[in-house]
Amino acid sequence: MPKFQYRIYVIELSKRVFTENSKFRVANPQFNGVLQCLYVGMTSKTAKERFAQHKTGYRNKKGYKLSSTIVEKYGSYLRPSLYNHIKPLSSRAAALKMEEQLALTLRRQGYAVWFN
Repeated sequence: MPKFQYRIYVIELSKRVFTENSKFRVANPQFNGVLQCLYVGMTSKTAKERFAQHKTGYRNKKGYKLSSTIVEKYGSYLRPSLYNHIKPLSSRAAALKMEEQLALTLRRQGYAVWFN
């Protein structure tokens, strides 16, 4: 069985997401508009490949959407300086935990963050 490596990535979003998306706004009551709006995710692909999937509204062979509508609509570019320090993880569970930890850390720093 192949061993997957999961990577954490961060995408900068247009600040329009904060004014136009009520779920995003509710998830980030601490946001004061100074720093950026971000999306934190995890993938078994490269961050660049995953970002491209988000922007094109990627669906799997069964037709299920596997991309974030928020990134598809508001995603600007990758922010490697916010995730390059995180080494690839060997399990999906560990990657999901790291995704949440990074997202909450960035929120505490003043960013508005969306993650799954």
